[in-house]
Amino acid sequence: MSVDAVLFDFSGTLFRLEHDPDWLTDLTDHDGDPLDVEAQAELLRRMTAPVTLTVDLDDEHRHAWENRDLDPALHRKVYLEVLRQSGVPGVEQAKALYRRLVDPSEWTPYPDAGPALGALAGRGVSVGVLSNIAFDIRPAFAAHGLDAHVDEFVLSYEVGAIKPDPAVFRLVLDRLGAAPERTLMVGDSAEADGGARRLGCAFAQVEPLPTAERTDGLLAALREHAVL
Repeated sequence: MSVDAVLFDFSGTLFRLEHDPDWLTDLTDHDGDPLDVEAQAELLRRMTAPVTLTVDLDDEHRHAWENRDLDPALHRKVYLEVLRQSGVPGVEQAKALYRRLVDPSEWTPYPDAGPALGALAGRGVSVGVLSNIAFDIRPAFAAHGLDAHVDEFVLSYEVGAIKPDPAVFRLVLDRLGAAPERTLMVGDSAEADGGARRLGCAFAQVEPLPTAERTDGLLAALREHAVL
């Protein structure tokens, strides 16, 4: 397969929100006691890998959950509720943790993100970043000098569609002027990112491991599909 364009997911693919125990300093539970180690670990997991719903929500908050990546207000609403149910009863503490989640400067690029994007740019391959997300991730790329290697950012909350909806893949392909049969989608979710296959794109899955543990997953995926 000859590839003219590569699409990348953001979270767990190009960047990761790494665990930082300092975020939980001085946090207390509903009884006012410090969170134990197990509770801290679970809270960090829910913040940094918030894909699977792990709490019971009423109808109002379930609606917010299902539409969180389409509306920043709904995203904030439901994650504050998730944090509350996950052992952070203090509203101000929950708000402080949430601000970390949506702060682009808190996100860390995978070690080979720069080399992979730079290599594609050097070969004249178009690059799109396609993310189900409720905040602007462009500053994260700019902070690491990676924005120059991205031709198009398509963010769900800006375009009103989320993966695996074929419409969002068509949108980024149209913006890039790319044919699906000559496009590779790289992401960590077979369900969401793998939806590109419905249009005829190839798909490469990477594991959303900590950045220190996945040093060449992007380059390996590109080599596997003969892009590099």
